Amino acid sequence: MSANPPITPTLLPDADSAAIEAGRLLFARECQFVWGATDLATMPEASLTEVAFAGRSNVGKSSLVNALTGRKTLARTSNTPGRTQQLNFFNLGDRLLLVDLPGYGYARESKTKISAWNKTVRSYLKGRVPLRRVCLLIDGRHGIKENDLEIMGMLDNAAVPYQIVLTKADKVKTAELDAVLEKTGRALKKHAAAHPEVAITSAETGRGIPELRARLAQLAEI
Repeated sequence: MSANPPITPTLLPDADSAAIEAGRLLFARECQFVWGATDLATMPEASLTEVAFAGRSNVGKSSLVNALTGRKTLARTSNTPGRTQQLNFFNLGDRLLLVDLPGYGYARESKTKISAWNKTVRSYLKGRVPLRRVCLLIDGRHGIKENDLEIMGMLDNAAVPYQIVLTKADKVKTAELDAVLEKTGRALKKHAAAHPEVAITSAETGRGIPELRARLAQLAEI
């Protein structure tokens, strides 16, 4: 009896030149921080299509937002996990709201504060009407962890579409990244709301950034 073939995800394909250019033009527009919400009561009124960036603490959410918009300090980055402690909303040219979410899985804060952060993030992900896509960032060096699976299950149950974005691709060897991709593919087959394509990115080298811009631009308000 022959062994089953390996399961691999579909990589985010190269976008055509027109899509790449549309993404570049959109993300070259003015992008401004408009709101920082610490709980559901302080979230801004829903007005534009939203794309949220979620992931474990220190996975590179703020760095990815900066790379997508071509700005170094739009979203605050830090080597200290758990530094982003609110939902940060950025208006991209009145076409999209980019939402940088607090990281989950960081344990050096009080249990009360961690519980409050997690409750706010989960409530946002479950009930935000204009949310069209969640970019779920996974560290390319480590792959999907248990609390990533919990978020994936929650998004499945809430029918919120999400796409895996592997980050820090410049910090991992090709063979190791291939292994992470194979494991990611196996995990995605169990999650109904997961987008079948996986993006591989590096905020440092720019790998995968134009293609991800192109895909997100397709979600923008016309």
